[in-house]
Amino acid sequence: MAKEVFQRTKPHVNVGTIGHVDHGKTTLTAAITTVQGEKGLAKQIAYDEVAKASESEGRRDPTKILTIATSHVEYESENRHYAHVDCPGHADYVKNMITGAAQMDGAILVVSASDGPMPQTREHILLARQVGVPKIVVFLNKCDLVDDEELLDLIELEVRELLSKYDFPGDDTPVIRGAAYPALQNPSDDGKNACIGELLEQLDTYIEEPVRETDKPFLMSIEDVFSIKGRGTVATGRIERGVIKVGDEAEIVGLAPETLKTTITGVEMFQKTLDEGQAGDNVGCLLRGVEKTDIQRG
Repeated sequence: MAKEVFQRTKPHVNVGTIGHVDHGKTTLTAAITTVQGEKGLAKQIAYDEVAKASESEGRRDPTKILTIATSHVEYESENRHYAHVDCPGHADYVKNMITGAAQMDGAILVVSASDGPMPQTREHILLARQVGVPKIVVFLNKCDLVDDEELLDLIELEVRELLSKYDFPGDDTPVIRGAAYPALQNPSDDGKNACIGELLEQLDTYIEEPVRETDKPFLMSIEDVFSIKGRGTVATGRIERGVIKVGDEAEIVGLAPETLKTTITGVEMFQKTLDEGQAGDNVGCLLRGVEKTDIQRG
């Protein structure tokens, strides 16, 4: 069966969830796709699908239920198309967090209202600052578990002060109070999913539409490499600048003394074929005549 073609009808923006382990990043990611899926603006992706990316490759520890690698999903708001990376919350896997955060035009910082900011909350804010994430929107999660409004106010203040400490505009940062799990369980209930709509509104307005360098030579940093039986080697990553089409020639640099040349035989994003990959897109490029061992993440 032929693959669906990706329709570029809205501006494309890269976002992601960051924050402390078990504060609800993966639940929120699943809730967004489920709520938007009800509106025909996303393919509904279950928590387990987001989470597993992929257990078999050791990317999620099945004994601890912790996200270790990054998982990519897509959804739309009324105004934009979002590529969303669910970033790890486990301290041992900071390098993957850096890979994910470096691809973001803005981040969603998830903080549990029942815990408040925790060590990895601080770590991830610092990492976001260091890799150049321009804007952060805060989702104060699990507010259904906190009855005291004053306690929520205190936690929000603490988060704002923490953002300011790392040179983000804490006073101006949008903070959405909500509960991802009830929204995930009741995607058609306007009362329970209102926080998801509010979050998307803030993403649309607070995170600026990035200016893409589509007029410069093609450059893509490689996040992962794998083989498809009968088709060849696929390199995935975010296109930093330029455009790429099927039939274009590309050079693989930085691994060997001699530059390796290849031809792009396929470009995909979210299992959909692309006529053209553009700067800012997270894509998979099928490479002619390249073995998996010829290329690596970098």
